[in-house]
Amino acid sequence: MKNRIPSNRAVPEAVEIELIRSLFHAFLPSSIMTLGFIASGVVVYTRTQDGIMLGLLVAGAFASMARLLVAWQLALRAAEPRLTLNEARWLERRFAIPYLSFAILLGLFGVRAFMLPFPDIHMLTIALLIGYCAGVAVGIGLRLWIAVPSMLISTVPAILVALLQQDAIYWVMSALVAGLLAGGTHSLHSRHGRLVRDIGLRLAFANLARKDALTALPNRIALREWYEERVALGGAGLIAVHYIDLNDFKPVNDSYGHPVGDALLTIVGKRIIRSLRETDIAARLGGDEFAVIQYGINNAEEAEKLAGRLAEAIARPFQIGEHTISISTGLGFVVADGREEDLEHLLGLADQALYASKRAGTIVQYEAVEALQTRAVA
Repeated sequence: MKNRIPSNRAVPEAVEIELIRSLFHAFLPSSIMTLGFIASGVVVYTRTQDGIMLGLLVAGAFASMARLLVAWQLALRAAEPRLTLNEARWLERRFAIPYLSFAILLGLFGVRAFMLPFPDIHMLTIALLIGYCAGVAVGIGLRLWIAVPSMLISTVPAILVALLQQDAIYWVMSALVAGLLAGGTHSLHSRHGRLVRDIGLRLAFANLARKDALTALPNRIALREWYEERVALGGAGLIAVHYIDLNDFKPVNDSYGHPVGDALLTIVGKRIIRSLRETDIAARLGGDEFAVIQYGINNAEEAEKLAGRLAEAIARPFQIGEHTISISTGLGFVVADGREEDLEHLLGLADQALYASKRAGTIVQYEAVEALQTRAVA
């Protein structure tokens, strides 16, 4: 059975982004090829004094160095965790222009070399072309629409010109190179299919490791990564961290059974999500505890309003099968500048506010905790 390679449209977006990122890991093979092309071109021109070869050498050197410059300039952007598919495709097109341009010039270089009556130059040129194809396969082989045309454009014209030589050695050499090219192209397609599946599985397992199995909300690991990417590194101004705990959840499990308790937690997670903006995140920390990070707020009043919405959403009765269940929640929050605070520290402060809210019977911001404790002692 022949390997069927999915088109780009059939590849999941996250997988395609990873494939495009692979283009920017090929700096070393491209650097080696640039040096090899320049060295070969200098030797060829010194040997032949051919003006056309000199022009192709200069143009090819500029195109190859442009490949390196573009790859170097775009590498950091390609590595951004929040890279979208449209952005990735734009980066890929920018990468492809100088890459394919160099392949065209290399193909013309090979044609001209085989038009000259120098067998030693022919030997050097065929080694250069095979080396280039090997570098393409290793460096950018996961992006077939760039890799395969680059190999064909750079090599096939020279093979055709070599066939015009009235010498069986050139005919055999051309046949061997054509066979290597065909085999390499087939191997690239097979490798592409396998790696698409492998990358898809890796991303899927990584996603599962960061998602709560019951509620499908992010877990503590995903919450920390989200915080580091968007808040600690990016700077979001003020943020609010809310800590939520369900009151009397254990009696629900004891009275109705764990399946009902699990269903309750799942619905609670959905209600929390519906209360948030797209820029915020909710996570299940474990048991009946949840956390919410409110991103880029202007003042503490915004955090207080969200806390009220969350409490109201959870206080509405839950219909689970034949059971109508009502629960309340304890909720505490803290407002801080995310760039200056560690997430675990903020969660700890919000947790303190949560316990103060359970004692006070109302939502508590961390700043009020000490005063509440003082009144309780008095």
